[in-house]
Amino acid sequence: MKTLPLLLLALLTTLSTPVPAAAVKDREGAVRGDRAAMSKDERWIYNDIDRGFAEAARTGKPLLVLLRCIPCESCMGIDAGILNAAELQPLLDQFVCVRLINANAIDLSLFQFDYDLSLSTLFFHADRTIYGRFGSWQHQKDSADTSTAGFKAALTSVLALHRSYPTNKQALVPKQCPPPPAKIPVEIPSLADKYTRELDWSGKVVQSCVHCHQVGEAFRASYRNQGKPIPPELLFPMPPPETVGISLDPAQPRRVAAVTPDSPAARAGVQTDDDIVALNGTPLISVADFAWALHRSPESGLLILNIARAGTSRELLVTLDAGWRQKSEISARVGSWQLRGMALGGLRLEDLQDDERNSRNLPRESMALLVKHAGEYGLHAAAKHAGFRKDDVLVAIDNLTTRISESGLMGHLITKHLPGETVRATVLRGDSRIELNLPIQ
Repeated sequence: MKTLPLLLLALLTTLSTPVPAAAVKDREGAVRGDRAAMSKDERWIYNDIDRGFAEAARTGKPLLVLLRCIPCESCMGIDAGILNAAELQPLLDQFVCVRLINANAIDLSLFQFDYDLSLSTLFFHADRTIYGRFGSWQHQKDSADTSTAGFKAALTSVLALHRSYPTNKQALVPKQCPPPPAKIPVEIPSLADKYTRELDWSGKVVQSCVHCHQVGEAFRASYRNQGKPIPPELLFPMPPPETVGISLDPAQPRRVAAVTPDSPAARAGVQTDDDIVALNGTPLISVADFAWALHRSPESGLLILNIARAGTSRELLVTLDAGWRQKSEISARVGSWQLRGMALGGLRLEDLQDDERNSRNLPRESMALLVKHAGEYGLHAAAKHAGFRKDDVLVAIDNLTTRISESGLMGHLITKHLPGETVRATVLRGDSRIELNLPIQ
């Protein structure tokens, strides 16, 4: 069995648990340590996708490309698990494995995934057909989570798809990428002047790296800078299954763990313990595959679920009502920092819970967004300069007064307004009701 080099295992173990600020700040050391360890690993091809595809063609194996943001604490646990879990090794031996640590020159006609995750995996045939995607918000939120059951299930599913290829090639068409706005990230205008195709290993390597989240941010900025509306799929990317009322089992990613009452999924007849075998006829290997199907879905229409239930197969139709995408929660995404600058002038907002609303005599269905933080630098200082303060409660903005999440408000303001405009807002500050103008950027 091939095991994780001791140097890297020690590094990942340290960073996946609470660490002093000094250790977290050593981003350069983390990246160079990963390179020193992984470039010697017998299984993993380090930072060379072309070599990976060539090896997949030579061996007939499927290609696994793991994209990992090394300096980021998130997903440290599953990264260590993938590299070192004994139960994964026999499966990984059946793949050509590539470890990619930067997004500078990835082919965007192949690598479209959830850019806000610090660890993602794409699976390919040697002819560059995409078998599926893996990504985990569970691990993104908990850096110490080393569980790999969901990843193992994805590996097993991909191997089954590979054995059936090319008979199943037509069914995989929806997993392929539409034409990208740029061929590679460093050709996107906001990145082109700052980064080159290669990492600067002889200098400050971290500063030369395009992180995955910067790809999504650069696309949004390019629309904004041209005075064009940002497409909904860039504002609310990769919606999770919960957006339509489905929670999947992280360990068995086709198994329905819960269904939200009165949700689109519930109205379609989805039940707990159903297995979602395919979406729109395309085989499902992970939660990320479900998110991709939603990402590529229209603003209204139908989502076809192929369900296995108690030994029987059935087809259920989930109705995607207009505005369904806006129910996706984006506040926890890395990209929300950019969106807060555009829409909220640097405010970080939190919807007041019902007990807090009761104590302030605020109706449950009204807007009540507490200002948790008001930024102080650059674009993120705009709201503070306009008079907003920490602990204000936003109760009206742009003629909206009904209950709305921070995510929903950001989407509304960015969709309805362009940079340079202002919107009227009302906040409660102590016993005072204050009218302010929020700049849109």
